[in-house]
Amino acid sequence: MANENIILTELEPAVGFTCADNTGIEKGTHLKLTDPMTVIITSGAANMFAGIAAEEKVANDGKTKIGVYMRGIFRGTAGGSITAGDIIQSETGGTNEFLTAAASTDNAGGCGIALEDATDGQTFKYLLNVGIGGSIET
Repeated sequence: MANENIILTELEPAVGFTCADNTGIEKGTHLKLTDPMTVIITSGAANMFAGIAAEEKVANDGKTKIGVYMRGIFRGTAGGSITAGDIIQSETGGTNEFLTAAASTDNAGGCGIALEDATDGQTFKYLLNVGIGGSIET
């Protein structure tokens, strides 16, 4: 997979979410939260970020559950210039890249903290911390 997010340190186990049986999701993919506690592949920065797929989900395999990482240290790909300490959010267009979050990003969009500097296309380490605007605090 291009721009797969690779877990380096698991801080919490993956959480089970519902997904559609007919959907294929690659391990390491950015996921969007929908109701009720269901995930789909994210399509942009304005999405309610749910986490990173902890496993591959093959389309039409009969499974309707997938493990989702919501907290951990990962290596991901920058979709622009990122500085260590920046709050990050998912890139628009489903590229599976991260951008520095806009100042107006709310807790739903900000999903982590960059642990290294990176430029467009480079990989970097980040702390995934879903649901608290990327803050280091838990």
